[in-house]
Amino acid sequence: MTRESIEQSLEPGGPRERERRRRLPLSGELALAALPTATVLVVLALVERLTTQRLLFASLASSAFLIYLDPEHGMNRVRALTLSQGLAALVGWLCYAALGAGYAAAGGAMVLTITVMIVLDVVHPPAVATAMSFALRAGDASNVGLFALALGITAALVLLQRAAAWTLTRLRPRAE
Repeated sequence: MTRESIEQSLEPGGPRERERRRRLPLSGELALAALPTATVLVVLALVERLTTQRLLFASLASSAFLIYLDPEHGMNRVRALTLSQGLAALVGWLCYAALGAGYAAAGGAMVLTITVMIVLDVVHPPAVATAMSFALRAGDASNVGLFALALGITAALVLLQRAAAWTLTRLRPRAE
């Protein structure tokens, strides 16, 4: 990676990205937005029925929006999604087990998750919310149930990423 490409990736959205987004017609934008919206609504209903861990929904919603915005970005790739979300759930649970629910567990989970994501080069920012959700753990939901829920959310995000990338390639004008 060149220094120029690194600096460009740190910009909130350069002219090239804005130009590419403008090339999609409104119907294309709505089609892309429908995927994460449907995913979030389905998982929200699932979370509501199965557990009191509503904070996990925040992580999913953030991931879904990032995938909609740029499904081909490195932080939205399958490797980054699965590793960061899985590790975040584990780190959050370990912090909860060691420190109990509260500020110390949430703060520790946040710091450890960010560090691990950077070291492994699997940065997906919403995973920080996943770690904190596990560390703050509400109610008496079982750890196995929470892990299954996190795994299901990660699988939904992977499917969402692939569907969004597939949709985006079909919605772009042929001239590209």
